[in-house]
Amino acid sequence: MNKTPLNKIDRESVAGLQRQLDELRKRLGVSDRGQILHRFDASHCDEEIILVEADGLGGAVLRVVEGNYPMDFYTREEQIFPTEAEALHAAESFPGVPGSSGDT
Repeated sequence: MNKTPLNKIDRESVAGLQRQLDELRKRLGVSDRGQILHRFDASHCDEEIILVEADGLGGAVLRVVEGNYPMDFYTREEQIFPTEAEALHAAESFPGVPGSSGDT
C-alpha cells in the first residue's frame, strides 16, 4: 500500500500504462480484472450466488459464494477457466441456475 502520493512523472507513467492496457484489452475483447461478468442467484433467498469474475488476462473464475455478497460471504467453491466464455458456460450449466442442464 502506498502511503505517499506519487510524483507527477510516476503518476503520468502509471496512467499511460493503464491507458495502453485498457486499449489492448478492448482490442482483444478481454474484460477488466475483477469485473463481474455474470451473477446467478442459485437460491430464492440470495444465500447461494454463482459469480463469474474476469481475471483481466482473458480467463475467468467461477465462484459459488454463500452469505450476504459482497459484504459478508464465504467462497464455497472456486474454479479457474482459461477463457471468459468457458467460465460463463460452466456457470450456466451449474445446478440450481434456472434453465441449466443441472437444474432439477
